[in-house]
Amino acid sequence: MFDPEELPNLKRAIRDATIRDRRLLDDLRKEVNVLNGEVRAIKPRSTTSVSLVASDGGNNQMLFDPFHVQLVRVVDSYGEQLCLDAITPTTDTDVLSRSQFNDHGTPHTALGRMMIDLGVESRLLSDLSHMIPDGKTTREKPGEVSPSWVLVYRDLCEWAALYERICYRTFASDTLLVRDGLLRSKLFRGTHFINYRRQVESAIERIRSDNRRRVYLVGIAKHSKVLARYNLAMALEGTFSPGSPRYVRVPRGLEAKAYVWPEYARGAETEGGEGEAPKFVAGDMYFVRFGGRSADPMWSVDVLSSQSGQAAEVFGYLLADAIDGFPVPLYPRCLQKAHEHAQIVDFDLDILQDEVIDAVRGLLNKNERPALEALRLQGDTSGRRYE
Repeated sequence: MFDPEELPNLKRAIRDATIRDRRLLDDLRKEVNVLNGEVRAIKPRSTTSVSLVASDGGNNQMLFDPFHVQLVRVVDSYGEQLCLDAITPTTDTDVLSRSQFNDHGTPHTALGRMMIDLGVESRLLSDLSHMIPDGKTTREKPGEVSPSWVLVYRDLCEWAALYERICYRTFASDTLLVRDGLLRSKLFRGTHFINYRRQVESAIERIRSDNRRRVYLVGIAKHSKVLARYNLAMALEGTFSPGSPRYVRVPRGLEAKAYVWPEYARGAETEGGEGEAPKFVAGDMYFVRFGGRSADPMWSVDVLSSQSGQAAEVFGYLLADAIDGFPVPLYPRCLQKAHEHAQIVDFDLDILQDEVIDAVRGLLNKNERPALEALRLQGDTSGRRYE
């Protein structure tokens, strides 16, 4: 804790720093003024909403796991399981790459199908993403491999499940697909994400022309650097007046000021121009408030760039689902349902925990197994202080 004698000086330093930087807040208020004339009200519409989401690391953490097994699971809001896998940070990525394909080379998983369509000729995950180590490194230098690559693999599985849903499924009605996170990613190597966007846009157009069905794609972020930067300024300027749900398009210039790397705000509209290709962005950002009160939460939402002209329809469809949001109010219910289905907890987690223990037991000889059983019986002693 702070010494009581230090607090007055610390408080004074905070006030002085705030006063010196007041111009920063003034600049932010001037920047958001360009939004005031562009705010639109959301009119409710009706359609089917589907969400895809990968389980979070905290949902599948095991109490006893010397191998740090990461359970990868992608589930939609109807409970359909789209991907299920188990890997560790030392998994041979060449073997993992081969598991995406059948023996005769055809895709075995959604990830394998996406790799073929994006032109990953080697069919290696390390060529799909620069954040996944090559197989030789995982075999020969496992200690130098960052364990974070397993989370990259999980996110790629989520992108692949979304890709397969749009490009290889049929739709019985107009459908809004909701992704947990913005429609932008730095996981893909080279121009693979540009190809991803083009393939999705082509499939959506094919569905519209052949089946007379409209498919929309949006991504919603729980946290956004852009929204965090401008939230206070918009509240002070009254950008979103009370009375009805509202949305506003965020200019790329404002996006770029919030990101360390400005290429994260370069969208499809810059294709063919000067500078770096838009390799990381597939959507146009909007600030959206699904409630009618000024105190209701605001979200950052990416609409697929090719569908930005239909934003009024998209948010009208999303509004009906967000109004029923639970337990998080005014947040799309379909996304929350997908989270509920994707969680690996309770009895399911106990089964998998027992499987890890059985697998470890199989590695030990008869004299070593009692040590494992004794460790298992100890349980979580750290929790006893709460009993």
